[in-house]
Amino acid sequence: MSLTAAVEPGVLRRYASDQIVTLAKLVIENAFQPIVEAGTGTVFGYEALMRGQERIGFDSPIDILDEAERTGQLLGLEQMVTSRALAKFATLPNAGSTTLFLNLDVRLIPQGDLLVDGLLQHMKKAGIAPSSVCFELSERFDNTSVPEFSDLVAKMRDAGFKLAIDDFGVGHGEMKLLADYPVDYLKIDRHFVANIDRNARKRHILRNIVNIAHVLGTRVIAEGIETEAEFLTCREFGVDLVQGWFIARPTMLVNELKPAFPHLQDLGKRTRNSQSLDEILIRKQIEVLPTIGENDSIDSVFELFRRNPRRAYFPVVNANGEPRGIIHEYQLKEYIYQPFGRDLLKNKVYERSISHFVEMAPIVGLDSDADTLMAIFANMESSDCLIVTEGTHYAGIVSAASLIKVINEKQLKVAQDQNPLTGLPGNRAIHDFMQSTGRDGDEVRHFCYCDFDNFKPFNDAYGFHLGDHAISLFAALMRRYFFAERHFLGHVGGDDFFISVSGWTVEELREILDRLLADFHADVLEFYSAEDRAAGRIRGHDRSGTEAMFPLMRCSIGILELPEGLVIDDINRVSTSIAGIKARAKESEIGIAFLSLGETN
Repeated sequence: MSLTAAVEPGVLRRYASDQIVTLAKLVIENAFQPIVEAGTGTVFGYEALMRGQERIGFDSPIDILDEAERTGQLLGLEQMVTSRALAKFATLPNAGSTTLFLNLDVRLIPQGDLLVDGLLQHMKKAGIAPSSVCFELSERFDNTSVPEFSDLVAKMRDAGFKLAIDDFGVGHGEMKLLADYPVDYLKIDRHFVANIDRNARKRHILRNIVNIAHVLGTRVIAEGIETEAEFLTCREFGVDLVQGWFIARPTMLVNELKPAFPHLQDLGKRTRNSQSLDEILIRKQIEVLPTIGENDSIDSVFELFRRNPRRAYFPVVNANGEPRGIIHEYQLKEYIYQPFGRDLLKNKVYERSISHFVEMAPIVGLDSDADTLMAIFANMESSDCLIVTEGTHYAGIVSAASLIKVINEKQLKVAQDQNPLTGLPGNRAIHDFMQSTGRDGDEVRHFCYCDFDNFKPFNDAYGFHLGDHAISLFAALMRRYFFAERHFLGHVGGDDFFISVSGWTVEELREILDRLLADFHADVLEFYSAEDRAAGRIRGHDRSGTEAMFPLMRCSIGILELPEGLVIDDINRVSTSIAGIKARAKESEIGIAFLSLGETN
């Protein structure tokens, strides 16, 4: 008969309260839950979660931690649980390239030195680098109110540990932590992730949190993801890492842990095979500087600056290839030019490791757009560069001068892409706009595809000069009716046009389109002779050369609606729907057809 079956829970708990650590050694286990790169599906790390406390009468991990703190056994319990988590982590085949996330109870901060020193001893024996461990700062209490907190953070950073803010958004003082301390990861609480695909307010909050974090050089983890829609929304809004039951549940069995979930990379991207203009231009300007390992010797840093006298800074990465920040030469000059300065730095008693000199820098992914990069520079006046990553790993840097080149080249490409007749953006700009707008599901969006009917017979009969005049007329009418900054007008080519509006109802859109078409049809009649206007048709040849009678020219418009909350990355899905809706518009008596994406044609 088991211990828990033989003893009432209340009695068992009263007994266990006096011997928590001793009994915990018999029942407590660590479950690992994967934390995965949102863009690739590769496992980035694991959060260690306590399991088994119910066997000695405690309902939850928080329950047993609170009782351990009340009875003065919290440090011993945490040391035992953490050492076991490290031992299990060391057995993983990918331990050297992943990160173990450990929760740090704020009540242990006054004893933080003992906890950290004990951990370092365990890690040295297990062969685990400090950069492979991240402490999650629990927000159940206000960390920053503890006097010893600043010194503990400095000790952890100098030792090479990583730091994360847990449960961001529902705890104490997270913004103070983010503003005042070098935090590597920010874990968005499940409250802001739940049903985010259907909640515009949450998407707005998430987008801004991600932007703030990336400007500060902090990566974002969304925890508690339970559905594919939540995952897709978080990924499209720039979340770097994801965690939750949709990806994988916690498990105590090491053999159930996978190194990757490659299917996540393909979700929502099944036919995407092209890069945006911004990504192409940014890749051209990336400078892959040599990196400094945060565990390298000070001598190696001096040598790197000596070999590169014109370089004022170098990126710093940890053992997993993640960027940690940059080291400036000026930070070392006071030691270089002081008598015995270099010897002082290398003195173990003085304890000035590379981590001591690292300054955090903005971090952006390779798939970011140029405007985002420029906004980051504008908001971080002291930044020398942006560190660029592919996945979570260092890919290079982009300097201010390089970014100016990107912006200038983008403007040139956009100008080259504009149609010379109408001055409207062309196909590449339309594609990039649709790609960006498809990812932003905060409100309803309408894509309108405009195509002239019977344009060829008119162009053949009256000449390309009047044909161009009809095209210019339609472009001018588009600008008259769609002039707001949020409207997007494009010229696909020939007599094909594109209009996009956001936040309108279909009724509001139809009213404006009806006016546009009425004006166009009235004005274009003046291009015909009196005889052709009276006949209501002209003689011409179809595309196969067969002579026939054709109605007078008009414009038909297919309207494709992307409902609020719909986030799509596969723009070909939109393109497939376009052909059907355009054909329906041409067949329609009024020249307008409507389709909401997700409905069948």
